[in-house]
Parts: sequence; structure tokens; C-alpha cells
Amino acid sequence: MGRTEADTPVTAAIHAARWIREAAVDDDHGHHWLANPDPGGRSANAGHSATLYSGAAGIVLFYLELAAATGDQSYLDDALAGADHLVTVSGTITDPTFYHGLMGLVFALTESYWATGDATHQVAAERIAERVLASQRPSREGLTWTGDVSQRGDGGIALGLLHIAGMLGRDDLEEVAIMTGRTIAGQVVPGHQFGAEGGDLPVDAVTPGFLSGTAGSGFLMARLYGVTGDGMFLAAARRAADFVRMVSSVSDKCALVPHHVPHARALNYLGFCSGSAGVARLFHELYRVTGDPGDLDWVERLARGVINSGVPERRSEGYWNVACQCCGAAGLIEFFVGLWAATGTREYLDVATELGDDLIERATRDDGRGMRWYQAYRRLRPHEITADTGYMVGAAGIGAALLHLAAAREGRDARRVILLPDNPFPAIPVPADSL
Repeated sequence: MGRTEADTPVTAAIHAARWIREAAVDDDHGHHWLANPDPGGRSANAGHSATLYSGAAGIVLFYLELAAATGDQSYLDDALAGADHLVTVSGTITDPTFYHGLMGLVFALTESYWATGDATHQVAAERIAERVLASQRPSREGLTWTGDVSQRGDGGIALGLLHIAGMLGRDDLEEVAIMTGRTIAGQVVPGHQFGAEGGDLPVDAVTPGFLSGTAGSGFLMARLYGVTGDGMFLAAARRAADFVRMVSSVSDKCALVPHHVPHARALNYLGFCSGSAGVARLFHELYRVTGDPGDLDWVERLARGVINSGVPERRSEGYWNVACQCCGAAGLIEFFVGLWAATGTREYLDVATELGDDLIERATRDDGRGMRWYQAYRRLRPHEITADTGYMVGAAGIGAALLHLAAAREGRDARRVILLPDNPFPAIPVPADSL
């Protein structure tokens, strides 16, 4: 444990890359990485080794960013080898979703193509996207992939298709995303579903959060309104936002979102998946596409709720021993870096810097194996302590967040960073008037 004078966000990301390289495997499937290279280590989130959430697709994104930030060709070589692995194993994956399946591979391969010009990755991305389209099946409402309209299900696929359509110039992918969105927009409250989060919640629970709840579906509705100008999508996004407002705790200029209702109104996650950092994305997307200052006010209320909670020093029930992008400190860095770039309010960059300093201080790096973060990924299982390599649960995503923080502090020299399709903040993470 411990920090040295040499530790900066970029050097910490380099040390994180060393830990991930410790996990490298070369076999018949190409170059990829163990989820946890500790002797006998197991992943906090067991899934296919290629996923964006915890596998190779997310690590490819991190290496692409580290190569851009440092100019070190070896990181680009790692990214290319990992992208080749994605192509090799894509045929073994049937899950079509963004974070845990094929759409995440499509995104990583498209970013690899943009960064390197390797046309084989573009071809593979389009081929995998075609597989996703072909896997739709009839449902009572129309067509579905998963039967789940949230961002972890059909909503995430639609958002991924919409993003890739722009990157690859594929209008047909955009049309599928819009049709999927029309189905979701037909709900009274988009994303309002009972017993979410894979059966971990009571059957009558509803979550307003991002990955498996109302805020994520509302975000998709707002994004589709921005693309199409169709008022149906704006109305649906407003219904989602109204539900979030209705269930939140509000005081003065501060707001906190319950993890789920009606049972856990006082359990306020702060991170991306189910907390303030994710829910704020809905309101910022609404502000981005409508210019309504009331939406920006809610983004800043949610930010104030996080700040007033005492992060990073105070470990609340909704901000426990967790460092990752999904529900921890790295996701909060993404939020405050993005909010700094959108508003120019210096306090947000200061909070992001404080969170980054704390992450570096908390890292383990005393054995020469690189920097990693031991955490209790599942709040309800605090005894399960792991250090993963992946993007949403481990070192790759933490390293990426630190690189985004570093870019935000570079001013006019800031570079484009890789943001996932559900991140509404500027891809050059500094205020526009600083460029």
C-alpha cells in the first residue's frame, strides 16, 4: 500500500497496466487476460472472458487510451492483440447485450478500428452487429433480445447500435435502435420494472438507477429525442425523470436517489450502476438535448448529494469499500470530470482530483506486480475481497478514469478520451471555452 511522490494519474494507470499484463494469457484463442491473476484468485464478476464489463473488450479500451496518453506503442500492440482475440472468440458468445455480450465487443472493435485503422476490426464489428440484429425474437410488444428493457438488456443494445451507427455510417443500425426505443417509449414509465437486478431484489421492488432501472431507460429516450426530434421520446424521458424526482430525497440544493423502492428509500448508492453518478446522466442528457436549466439543476443537485456525503473519506452504506467504475470511486471520477467539462465549475474538477488521489493512495503496489485495487465489489458480501483486471470491476476501468482525470487537467492539450455510449459528457474533458 501507499503512495510515492512519483504517483500521478498517468503513472498510476501505467502501474495498473503492469498488473493487467501480469494476467496475460496466450493460447489457442489469442492474447487475453485473466480476470484475477492472484494465485487462486477469482473474479468479482464471473462472465465470459471477452466482455466489456469484466473481460478483454474493456481492457482493449484501456490500452487504446493508455497508448494515446503515453505514446507507448507497446500498449497499442496489447490493444490490437486483445482485439484480435475478440474476433476469434466472438462466435462463442450468444449474449447480445452491451456490457456482458456481443454489443460490447462491437464497440471495442470499432474503437480499435478508429485508433489503428485496422480494417479487419471494422469488418468484424459489422459482422458481429449483424449477429445481434439477427438474434431478435418476437415478443408481445414487438421484437426483443432479452425481454429486459433496461440498459443491461434491450436498452443497452439499442444505445450501442445507435452509437455504432454513427461511427460506421450505418443508417440501418440507427433504424433498429429507433424501433427498439419506440417499444420502450410505450411504457408508462420507461424502464419501470419489478424485481430488477437479476432477482436480487424483492419481487415488488422498483429501482430508479441506471443499469437496471428507470434512469437508464430515460437516458435512451432522451438520446433518441436528440437524434430524431420525435416528441414521443422526449415525453417518455420526462416521465422517467419525473419518477426519479418523485422517489428521491431532496433538501436545499441536494438530492439523493434510493437504491430501490419501496423498501430501501434510505439506501443511497453514489456510484454509476444504481446511484447518483448514473442517474445524473439522464438529467444531463435531457439538458444537452433541450437546454432546460431545470435538468442541469438536477445534475448539480445529485453532485451536491455526493459531495455532502463526505466522499472519499467517509464510507457510507452506498459508498463502501469499492473502487471500480460500476459502483465505486472510478465511476465518481468519471462523473465529476464530465461535469467539470460540461460546466467549467472548478469544484467538480477538485472533487475528481481528490477522488483520484484517494484511489492512488488505496492501491496495492508493494510487490512489483503493478497497481491494483482490492475491494468488496458486492456490498452485501463484504468478506469477498478481490482485485480484478476488467473495465467495470477492476484495474482497466480505474486506470481509464485516472487517464480521463489527467486529460481534464491538461487544458488546451487535452485529448479525446473513450467514453462509453451511455456517457453524455464531452469526449474532450475540458470546458469548451478552454479549448
